[in-house]
Amino acid sequence: QVKLLESGGGSAQPGGSLRLSCVASGYRYNAECTGVFRQGTGKEREGVASIDNEGITRYADSVKGRFTISKGDGENTLYLQMNALKPEDSDLYYCRCLVDGAWYPWGQGIQVTVSS
Repeated sequence: QVKLLESGGGSAQPGGSLRLSCVASGYRYNAECTGVFRQGTGKEREGVASIDNEGITRYADSVKGRFTISKGDGENTLYLQMNALKPEDSDLYYCRCLVDGAWYPWGQGIQVTVSS
């Protein structure tokens, strides 16, 4: 059974750091986690960061210089290091993974709350 484990959210003070992890497991052939999205209440889901199979990264303007996306030992693992957090980074964060040739459905997301 395919599973997508999203973890590492939580609460931080402004200026603090959090690290999100995405791990796909149970797939038959391959899995590649490629990006992180976020969505706040009443807002559309937006791309935060992505990384392709050549390691090229892209970031939303709002997080450039503060967030870093990287892959783990395998293509099925993804990390998002979030530094210098701001209150406006508070959202539900979602991992985007390609599993056995198809995009895995959106999960429940990870809550990130930045407040003093």
